[in-house]
Amino acid sequence: PNTFGPPLERCMCTMQTGTQMTKLKGKKKGLVRFFYLDEHKSCIRWRPSRKHDKAKITIDSIHEVCEGKKSEIFQRYAESRFDPNCCFSIYHGDRVKSLDLVSTNGDDARTWITGLKYLMAGISDEDNMWSLGFILNSYNTWLQQTFSEADKNGDGNLSLREVLKLLRKLNVKLPKQKVVEMFQKADTDDNQGLLAFEEFCTFYKMISTRRGLYLIMLSYSNNKEFMDLNDLVHFMENEQKMVGVTREYCMETISQFEPCPHNLQNMVLGIDGFTNYMRSPAGDIFNPEHHFVHQDMTQPLCNYFIDSSHNTYLTGDQLLSESRVDMYAYVLQAGCRCVEVDCWDGPDGEPIIHHGYTLTSKILFKDVIETINKYAFTKNPYPVILSIENHCTVPQQKKMAEYLVEVLQEKVDLSTVNMNETRKMPSPELLKGKVLIKGKKLPMNIDDDAEEGDVSDEDSGEEEEEDEEDTRISTDVRFFTTVKIDGRGKTMRLSRALSDLVKYTKSVRVHDIETQAYMSSWQVSSLNESIVNQIMALKPAQLVRFNQRQLLRVYPSNYRVDSSNFNPQPFWNAGIHMVALNYQTEGRMLELNKAKFSTNGNCGYILKPKCMNQGFFNPNLEDPLPGQKKTQLVLKIISGQQLPKPKDSMLGDRGEVIDPSVEVEIIGLPVDCCKQQTRVVDDNGFNPMWEETMVFSLHMAQIALVRFQVWDNDSLGQKFIGQRTIAFISMMPGYRHVYLEGMEEASIFVHVAVHDVSGKPRTGGCISVVSPKGSRTGGCISVVSPEGPRTRGCISIVSPEEPRTRGCISIVSPEGPRTGGCISVVSPEGPRTGGCISVVSPEGPRTGGCISVVSPEGPRTEGCISIVSPEGSRTGGCISVVSPEGPRTGGCISVVSPEGPRTEGCISIVSPEGSRTGGCISVVSPEGPRTGGCISVVSPEGSRTGGCISVVSPEGPRTGGCISIVSPEGSRTGETNYVVSGILATWGAPV
Repeated sequence: PNTFGPPLERCMCTMQTGTQMTKLKGKKKGLVRFFYLDEHKSCIRWRPSRKHDKAKITIDSIHEVCEGKKSEIFQRYAESRFDPNCCFSIYHGDRVKSLDLVSTNGDDARTWITGLKYLMAGISDEDNMWSLGFILNSYNTWLQQTFSEADKNGDGNLSLREVLKLLRKLNVKLPKQKVVEMFQKADTDDNQGLLAFEEFCTFYKMISTRRGLYLIMLSYSNNKEFMDLNDLVHFMENEQKMVGVTREYCMETISQFEPCPHNLQNMVLGIDGFTNYMRSPAGDIFNPEHHFVHQDMTQPLCNYFIDSSHNTYLTGDQLLSESRVDMYAYVLQAGCRCVEVDCWDGPDGEPIIHHGYTLTSKILFKDVIETINKYAFTKNPYPVILSIENHCTVPQQKKMAEYLVEVLQEKVDLSTVNMNETRKMPSPELLKGKVLIKGKKLPMNIDDDAEEGDVSDEDSGEEEEEDEEDTRISTDVRFFTTVKIDGRGKTMRLSRALSDLVKYTKSVRVHDIETQAYMSSWQVSSLNESIVNQIMALKPAQLVRFNQRQLLRVYPSNYRVDSSNFNPQPFWNAGIHMVALNYQTEGRMLELNKAKFSTNGNCGYILKPKCMNQGFFNPNLEDPLPGQKKTQLVLKIISGQQLPKPKDSMLGDRGEVIDPSVEVEIIGLPVDCCKQQTRVVDDNGFNPMWEETMVFSLHMAQIALVRFQVWDNDSLGQKFIGQRTIAFISMMPGYRHVYLEGMEEASIFVHVAVHDVSGKPRTGGCISVVSPKGSRTGGCISVVSPEGPRTRGCISIVSPEEPRTRGCISIVSPEGPRTGGCISVVSPEGPRTGGCISVVSPEGPRTGGCISVVSPEGPRTEGCISIVSPEGSRTGGCISVVSPEGPRTGGCISVVSPEGPRTEGCISIVSPEGSRTGGCISVVSPEGPRTGGCISVVSPEGSRTGGCISVVSPEGPRTGGCISIVSPEGSRTGETNYVVSGILATWGAPV
């Protein structure tokens, strides 16, 4: 701030006093209005206006303040009408609108430009709206703004009537008598019947005290009214999963957030301090480390997703909208790293940019390049890809090359990039500060002295080559060159000066996804969304492999004349690098894109999952990553805070109090996509309580997004209130606030737990239950053992692979031989064994105490048990198991065939006589033949075999072939019971 010098205070004073200026609007006569900075220095206001109090621009919504007559609006007025020294433009809002102003003298303009730039610098110090200063300051600012807007007569006080109106606006529904009591309690000065600002803050605190936070504090403080240092360490480590929490860190936290002097003196955190802490970035659901670049940026470009824009210059639809230079400044500062430039011949030899064959307005190519040069690396240093759609003649192509070199200078000089003669793509780290030109390149057989040459249809891969109306996919999907139906081909003349600027990003047509780019990956292809959708449906795995070798860009269909956006997630699932979206169209799809790229410092590059960068991967499979662990997300939606009315509410702030619900959606691989919704809370938008738990299972969490949406519900349906979308990998565990995007103070309070799909927390010892793959195995359950070998004595159960072995169960021991005492049971290989079970030992006989059971091949497995198939039909298909020769081989298990032939196909296993063989399992056959094929497993009698599991057969024959699993008797493993499809399963406490 000191860089703005001594006049700064005078600037603030002048702006708050106000200045009369002319507001330009289209080609109409300018409107004279009185502009001023509000008392909280948080927004610009003007009067008169039909919008009344809503006539304002908040400081945090301003993208840029430009001096002079640079905006499109100024260009529409006569050149000499306004003095450039008196003109400036304020670009603001999600759609980057411009407020174009003309002051009466140059000094006033300079005052406003200086003051606004200072205020913007103060807000963007940490480059994200969740910075600590912003969160805490915004709360006080919000209270001040709320107070000022409620103070209709401007006397600096609120009457009871004004407070009641304010509560309705804030969605607070309280009995009037209760409001009167709190009003009177807060009204402590001599001016009775009115609340000054400090008294209003006291009143607001009364109605906004968070019961949920208070109960959390009590639970961790042993019912004290405060948390001491030990309590705070315990909360941070056990609940918030923070690592290395020290007492010194907790002392800093208390000093930072505790407002009470008495608590500060005693170094304890009261409810107000705890609330401040939980509302700060420390309590936000987004991982604060992800505000910065933290991924490996040294891999080849084709290993990354790249934030990309389509028809960057447009502000609206594809036919009639305005083209604006400042759209490039907006998208580049928003994190976009691939922008599009549609170049056409312009008047006076100057190339222009617009959407060809439409009525969109035109802008100069030179102005665009100057803007890119100015804003490309203001927010991050990673490379920008300039996707040039070249429709110009050779003379204007030379002009384009001239501007690119003169303006961008060293930014387009790639001779300094050392690739060690490799043909792999360079990395984002190696290309810092560089602008890559994506465009056509002259063939190698062109004479070196030739200044221009022909580029054939096969040498290009740009948007106009993929016209949907006259192209089709080859029926042999391996070769899906887009084929011209009428057989026409075309060539164009290309300037060598422009061609030489293209190095790593040569535009090429897709001609063979299975062999293309094996020799060189220095190329980029562009495909229409419709074509890519066909490829993904027919050859998804081949498309992933293709994207491992070269860059691919997908852009919206030509039929999206309204500039709508497609869903980017399916294209990310296929590993497509550049999914180009219409940045001018706000909404769900752009919100997904923003969430995707926020997870790596918003630098525009996200490292793709390893399985997408090497080897086979098919995103459309039901089990795309076989053998790899899955992830379970357990979300508890606890409460909401200060949820506003829908933006399109008919009566605005005077409308009814909302009836909110929360919807959580998983957006990722097709097998992972799902959504769940809470119940509706009637008449409470201020502090609704849900206390509902949602459980999601994900096959590939590293690519998934989690979207929180809040809805207002009435008899006519749902109305959208707000949303926040977060990459799964950026979510923090524990108690967290989910702040709705673009809404002051509106949030959802949640608890987040993440663990393996087996239910085993990262401390091990639990069992996860998964339903079988095939529905024909009716009622069977698949249980997978913990992945880590430390869970001694655990059992893993897997459903039969073949549906023909109806009712059979296969049990597999943990992966490592160190899990001594485990039993491995594998289902029969063929259906002819009709419900029988064969038992196989762990991998090696050296795992002392384990049981090695094999078919009767030989007695060489010394000290182990040999299972012999029944010699005669008299045992009715049962298996007879005989123990080792002597009982002295402690730790072995004796298995005896069923006593009677009525229990056909069952096996009876009895544990060793001595309880010293901890970790063994006792299995008893079903009591009656009606539960055909079921197994009853009981844990050892001694409690010393911690971690064993007791499995009891179904009570009735109706659950044919199912298994009921009950947790061990000891509760020290901290289990939580869930009922899944009528089966009681034990899951570990969530992490």
